[in-house]
Amino acid sequence: MDYMILGLLLLSNRTIYELRERIRKGLHLIYSDSMGSIQNAVKQLLRKNYIDYEELTENGRHKKSYYITDAGKTHFMEWINSPMVEQAAKQPELGKIYFMGFSTPENRMNNIHTHITSLKQQYAILCAICKEGDDMAEEYAQNEIFRYQLVTAQYGRDLMKFNITWYEKLLQKMKGERE
Repeated sequence: MDYMILGLLLLSNRTIYELRERIRKGLHLIYSDSMGSIQNAVKQLLRKNYIDYEELTENGRHKKSYYITDAGKTHFMEWINSPMVEQAAKQPELGKIYFMGFSTPENRMNNIHTHITSLKQQYAILCAICKEGDDMAEEYAQNEIFRYQLVTAQYGRDLMKFNITWYEKLLQKMKGERE
């Protein structure tokens, strides 16, 4: 989460609310968009002097607009330029699949169906983000930051499509076993 926030603050100064909204709109597949997770990461980054803030008053409301410090930029650049490390994909919902034999057949099918519906909603959001990015691609053709943000969204969309297909096949298999 720390690097996600540092990267977002490299793009522009943001309030915690703006950080959450940006993560919610396309980055939630990478990191949690929970306010608690974001606030904890911001506190750690402040403590390490990787970010700072300025207090603003907007429409009579006090806000903190966070920005990345030089130390934060250095830390982020060291991370972004280091080799990628293979990490195990964590998908907690697979734990339910693993133990699904303890559930009733009706609950199994309902849970899988509900999960597919949720995946399709996330897929639609990612498709919209990718479409918007594709529409802007010519305008930002020389912008490498934009290009890699777009390919990340495309990866998320394609992964979501794979998950939908996989769960639909599982649901069909489960239906076949009930007949």
